[in-house]
Amino acid sequence: MSSAPRIVVLAGGVGGSKFVVGVREAARRRWPDAAGGTRAEITVVVNTGDDLWLSGLRLQPDVDSMIYALAGVNDTARGWGRTGESERVAAELHAWGAGWPWFTLGDLDLGAHITRTGWLRDGATVTEVVDRLASRWPLGVRLLPMTDAEVDTHVTAAQGRMHFQEWWTRHRAAIPVQGFDWPGIERSVPAAGVLDALVAADVILLAPSNPVVSIGPVLTVPGIADAVRTASGSVVGVSPIIAGAPVRGMADACLAAVGISATADAVGRHYGPRVTGGLLDAWLIGEEDASLAADLGTDGLRAPVRALWMRDLDTSARLAADAFDVALGSE
Repeated sequence: MSSAPRIVVLAGGVGGSKFVVGVREAARRRWPDAAGGTRAEITVVVNTGDDLWLSGLRLQPDVDSMIYALAGVNDTARGWGRTGESERVAAELHAWGAGWPWFTLGDLDLGAHITRTGWLRDGATVTEVVDRLASRWPLGVRLLPMTDAEVDTHVTAAQGRMHFQEWWTRHRAAIPVQGFDWPGIERSVPAAGVLDALVAADVILLAPSNPVVSIGPVLTVPGIADAVRTASGSVVGVSPIIAGAPVRGMADACLAAVGISATADAVGRHYGPRVTGGLLDAWLIGEEDASLAADLGTDGLRAPVRALWMRDLDTSARLAADAFDVALGSE
């Protein structure tokens, strides 16, 4: 493609944010502009199923992870939150018996949560709030929430229903669950700009995010999966599973809960090829899973084998560039 493409990424979680940083860098290198950015238009549709209310504040973990990573202020050692963080306010909340003692809120992070909650209370939409938060730094991409509706992820376990964050953070996904749901999501609509971006996209990328609780909620918002399925641009997914294990986090526990094996081919079949009504034109799998490519091809899903580990900016950018090549037919 001679002109710079319009790229849409569906993403969530820390792995998704690392991939998006790679997408931005790869686009800068391939389609640079005079200001040091890129001529490519990059839109990221971010999962908001992880959102929650806590101590009167609205938290958006995936949105914040995406903003912090793109701004270069994320704590790469802990894997979440801001670098240089302190936790005095969290300690005081816990001393009062407020919040969740196992869910730490950093002081800088709390500044974002307070700001977000104030804007929401003043009547701003989630889309407007995300745009305002993202405008603090020159991120180089447009961030859109999947929906303006509150559709927080819940899990059903033998102990009862609980918010996803309790299962994920407090119990470390160790409690068996029967499934995940997003109350009210069937009545939600995509946030303004999401469907237009998908229709106009030359490239649509499914980040190597958790298929169940990061990409799953995005595709469950009515209209988004259909827009991906019928898009004129190429749709390429990147496997979050390498050699039978999640790249990051506890995606295997989520997959097991919905009856999907934690393997690259099983997740690829979960999304499915567009030629048979699924979502994907191609599914990038790791070099460690090269033996799975032929069977996926037999099922109608092209599975290029690439190096998937994102160890630093260069390897993340290389993975994104590989996805561009596959999507644009220049591999």
